[in-house]
Amino acid sequence: MVTPAGGPTTVRDVTAELAALEDPKVRAVNTRHGDDHGVNLAQLRAVAKRLRAQPELAGELWETGDTAARLVALLVCRPTTFSAIELDGMFREARVPKVHAWLLSYVVKKSAHVEELRTTWFDDHDPFVAAAGWALTSDRVVRAPDGLDLSALLDLVEDQMNDAPERLQWAMNECLATIGIHHPGHRARAMSIGQRLGVLKDYPTPRGCTSPYAPIWITEMVRRQTSR
Repeated sequence: MVTPAGGPTTVRDVTAELAALEDPKVRAVNTRHGDDHGVNLAQLRAVAKRLRAQPELAGELWETGDTAARLVALLVCRPTTFSAIELDGMFREARVPKVHAWLLSYVVKKSAHVEELRTTWFDDHDPFVAAAGWALTSDRVVRAPDGLDLSALLDLVEDQMNDAPERLQWAMNECLATIGIHHPGHRARAMSIGQRLGVLKDYPTPRGCTSPYAPIWITEMVRRQTSR
């Protein structure tokens, strides 16, 4: 469904359009990754691009609880309008991996509250929320490492990553690799921790992709940096 030119766009319009784009094959693939929608992401982005920024509509789409509608909401909202409390509530209430990923990338990272949320989430008892704290920490390791204690982060990885729940383990492993890739002074220790723990060492990696096993990941990314 396409809203007539000049007419208002409603939640009903958008959800009907998304329902028309539903593809059982896409849903089957997404379901294997924990995502409960069947809309091709390129088509979903096209819907959002046409809508442009509409904060009020974004809020209404979010409130539907529908994953595809929430993904559109995250693309048409204005990140600067949310409070830290609102973003915290949205993240805790949503349990779908793609919604979590887009909320972090497209909203939280563009918010003035990103550092507050990073520190709040980092030690949270909920592994999904703690994983977000670690993901934001990995971003800061690259973007603004001043003030971070990288040695202490490596201590936590060494002590906790092996027994962490899967989502949190992935986030901690990313932080480990990120430190090793971007901070040569800590690279040897990051490599050593990765080798000793062996987390994701046997993860099946498609041809042409880099293994998430930290020693391989670090080595490959450093090789790319030095070959430029």
